[in-house]
Amino acid sequence: MQGIYESHSESETAEVARRLAGELPRRSAVLLYGDLGAGKTAFVRGLVAGAGGEPDDVSSPTFVLMQEYGGDRRVDHVDLYRLREPEVEDFADELADRLAGDGIVAIEWADRLTWPIEGAVHVRIDDLGGDARRIRIDGPGPGPGQRAAR
Repeated sequence: MQGIYESHSESETAEVARRLAGELPRRSAVLLYGDLGAGKTAFVRGLVAGAGGEPDDVSSPTFVLMQEYGGDRRVDHVDLYRLREPEVEDFADELADRLAGDGIVAIEWADRLTWPIEGAVHVRIDDLGGDARRIRIDGPGPGPGQRAAR
């Protein structure tokens, strides 16, 4: 499902993610990039819906770092917004455990990662003004701002 998609509402953004979730392998990482308010959490709502969970349960995990949502597949929703590089490094073992399990791990503010996640899907959401968004989905590989090795 690589490509560039236009969205004109949160529900359209969520629909792009719902379709993506249906194409992801059982164990997947989705790295999300975009400014505040771009629609990263709306995208995760769509991933949760596509994984058979309840999208209305999804909220930004900024202050708890990670939330888990059930469904046909588990979705771990991680938000690195408030972490500095040393704190991201401290969170690495917990994140590695989640990435090793079955389910989707969606990471907001993935540009704060200091190591690549092999096989990850990269999603860049750009605010085009109003409710318009451009969503770019790229296949596996190191994302923007990520070092080549850990």
